[in-house]
Amino acid sequence: MSLAVRVIPCLDVDGGRVVKGINFRELRDAGDPVELARTYDAEGADELTFLDISASHEGRATTLEIVSATAEQVFIPLTVGGGIREVADVDRMLRAGADKVAVNTAALTRPELVADIADRFGNQVLVLSVDARRVPAGGTPTDSGFEVTTHGGRRSAGVDAVAWAARASELGAGEILLNAMDADGTQDGFDLELLAAVRREVSVPVIASGGAGATEHFAPAVDAGADAVLAATVFHFGTLRIADVKGALADAGHPVR
Repeated sequence: MSLAVRVIPCLDVDGGRVVKGINFRELRDAGDPVELARTYDAEGADELTFLDISASHEGRATTLEIVSATAEQVFIPLTVGGGIREVADVDRMLRAGADKVAVNTAALTRPELVADIADRFGNQVLVLSVDARRVPAGGTPTDSGFEVTTHGGRRSAGVDAVAWAARASELGAGEILLNAMDADGTQDGFDLELLAAVRREVSVPVIASGGAGATEHFAPAVDAGADAVLAATVFHFGTLRIADVKGALADAGHPVR
């Protein structure tokens, strides 16, 4: 029996509000995070992901408050990312009500952080967030043709994205949140080539992110290897509902909750 495909709305939080742009630029206000979380819970979302995209200490404090307020009102797993730099940060988020944490830049800088978090809390708590893109013309080639980026997809980290996902899963990451930066904001569909490349190299669950624009985009992502599908703009602005996505997945033969 195949595991049900999870449908996950993503809340990019800045200054206590949900925002959405392309590669974190030209941000539009998308609403109150607690209200949106309550709506998505009622509509049948399987999980929620919060990404704190502000870099300040105040952003961290705001996120803790939002996580705590949300955890009191919804009953689906919460993943929180943004600014997780050490084990103590994970502890604070879990105590605030998060079920999982997503790490990104800090793990790139210090890969042993992945092992440290997994050893302390278990790999089921740890999601590795990978902002990946095709290596641009003039860039340093990678074996897979994909590279890890930082700063909202604007800078190359000089690391092969597929190799990094594989290494992090070996270190203890329990899931890979695969953000296709080339597809972000296009609403042309998920990057199936990137998904398939990572799927071949890791055995942990892979969450597809970036590019969702229509119900017909979700099933191909699962066919390419995704265990879960994540979207933001299409949910926040009412283009699609959770039930629309689950219906399309079920019609394509993929089990959903």
